[in-house]
Amino acid sequence: MSTDGHSEPIEQKAANEAEQHVDNEHAEVEATHETTEHVSHEITLAAEPIGHIGNFTVTNSLLNTWLVVIILVIVSVVLRSKLKQIPKGIQNIFEIIVDGGIKLCNSVTGDHKKSMKVFPIVFTFFILILVNNWMGLLPGIGSIGFIESQGGHSAFIPFFRGGTADLNTTLALALIAVVGANVFGVIAVGGWKHFNKFVNLKALGRIPFEIKKDPSILIVNPIKFLVGLVEIIGEVAKVASLSFRLFGNVFAGEVLLSSIAVILAVGLPIPFMFLELIVGVIQALIFAMLTLVYFTIAMTDEEH
Repeated sequence: MSTDGHSEPIEQKAANEAEQHVDNEHAEVEATHETTEHVSHEITLAAEPIGHIGNFTVTNSLLNTWLVVIILVIVSVVLRSKLKQIPKGIQNIFEIIVDGGIKLCNSVTGDHKKSMKVFPIVFTFFILILVNNWMGLLPGIGSIGFIESQGGHSAFIPFFRGGTADLNTTLALALIAVVGANVFGVIAVGGWKHFNKFVNLKALGRIPFEIKKDPSILIVNPIKFLVGLVEIIGEVAKVASLSFRLFGNVFAGEVLLSSIAVILAVGLPIPFMFLELIVGVIQALIFAMLTLVYFTIAMTDEEH
């Protein structure tokens, strides 16, 4: 009897421990299942931070842009070291592209000297934006990264993201283009004349001296002054137009490819990737051409 009395508690204790062990395993499986469910990769308007250099935040789009710059610098140095009087191979291709670009600039500026001043900047914009647009289509861009957990929710953060799919990048490029055009305008026509394109003090100053000869100047010159103020708004609009157009098209393409990949990841995205290749060229060309037009207008004297 005493043996049976001792065996019952022992068997019950062993059964309780086994049941608790099974419950712990179920809890671990459920926790793992919940963690797996919470891991997601959502396409966001803002670029995701992937690290810090001091107080400076490094985002995946910024890292991608740095990579593009490094690639372009390396390619430029290699091409520069292998230049020959008689072009062959890839040098011949690049010379055809550059020659076509200069002819296109001449058709806009109407002056070869102006074209040679503006072309290096405009062509740099074109190449930088084009490679950035195409980099977002390469395998691994947007799919290689790490999992970050915050507040019980885990999110996938890619190491690289298309640089022009970030509004910060396109806004910076637009500011460089518009500010650079105004700097070239000051150099080309002079600071006073360029200033009067926006704040036309010259038109107001002529009123007292020319009112006797032409009374209509009381109406015409104040209108010229107001038009100059509208030009200031136009400069701000240029920045918004350049940045949002490029960002909107590239970001929309990124969302489109991600949505198509969710439907069917094998085969279906390929036609859309070819479409994005064409869109990348078109958007880079539009940005470069508008920049060329802005530079040309800024370097033209208002009286002409």
